[in-house]
Amino acid sequence: MRLFIILSSLFFMTTTTLFNFSKDANINNWRVIDDVVMGGRSNGNFEINADGHGRFSGQISLENNGGFSSLRYNFKTKDVSAYKTIKLRIKGDGNNYQCRVKTSSSDYVSYIYEFETTTNWITIEIPFTAMDPRFRGRKLNEPNFPGEQLEEIAFLIGNKKEQSFELLIDSIDLM
Repeated sequence: MRLFIILSSLFFMTTTTLFNFSKDANINNWRVIDDVVMGGRSNGNFEINADGHGRFSGQISLENNGGFSSLRYNFKTKDVSAYKTIKLRIKGDGNNYQCRVKTSSSDYVSYIYEFETTTNWITIEIPFTAMDPRFRGRKLNEPNFPGEQLEEIAFLIGNKKEQSFELLIDSIDLM
């Protein structure tokens, strides 16, 4: 009986797609925010590439105390209490990135998970409990992501060095 419960819970695990990229995907709710908001000189871009993947790319500059580029997706408040994990299908450039979420787009706190990319397509599963709270890069003495609601998901590159970058995104799911 116990085995049946475990197997049935795995079988009925729900997955919801937050965003699935394709050639005709509407990316109007995605926006790039670079360090220029603080006087920096980094330059990020976002588009759907010829293969139908989201392509976040650009150049990080350390001029004028800069050093980051971010890509943010805002959406109506989503109840995520039935899920435990964010699943990304991505292809990178070997650089380190952050996946960031906010419970409300107006929150000052972002919950962050850092990951390394490869030049191959990979799937990254991020447990909500592994996303720690930060504000302007500083870790806060607060609980990790509570996993109740979402209004924003973002990707950020800021490795304290000048570099070009390219992150391809295929899909973002909740599990």
